[in-house]
Amino acid sequence: MKILINGIQSNLRFSSAHIIPGHESCGFIHGHSYFVDIEIEGERAGEFEFVVDFKDVKKYTKAICDELDHRLLIPVYNKLIDFKDFDKKSDSIFDLKKEGSVHFKIDGKGYSIPSEDCIFLPLPYTSAEELSKFFAETLAKKLSESYDNLEYVSVCVNEGIGQGAMYRKDLE
Repeated sequence: MKILINGIQSNLRFSSAHIIPGHESCGFIHGHSYFVDIEIEGERAGEFEFVVDFKDVKKYTKAICDELDHRLLIPVYNKLIDFKDFDKKSDSIFDLKKEGSVHFKIDGKGYSIPSEDCIFLPLPYTSAEELSKFFAETLAKKLSESYDNLEYVSVCVNEGIGQGAMYRKDLE
């Protein structure tokens, strides 16, 4: 059985700025008002024969949305971003969070931004495709701590009405 959660109607949304280095039009800092739709399939189980409790799914998803809301999303593992005093191969993303400011270049263009204004994501891009994968994998991991009856978690991150990317994380 499947459950569906509509991100607009369930208030699973966030507004963030991002950049896709090297892209002709998205290579500039710009923003979106995102919303997150969720589909989960599994067997009904437990005392109430739920696939999963909607309350849990919305709580975990909302927590991710809240973390990303009103921040600049930085894809730490993008090959075109050159961070100052940070080695992608040996340093931890947590090291970037500890700094007062983050300094990086993209194609020679320099940026200096307060770290508290950023979310450093372990991604190559902050595209809808990569964000949907990030949400699906994070949500699947969290739900798997309490549920063993789920077949997959699918998340669609929408950059606006009519355009989004969906990623499906199989759990079996």
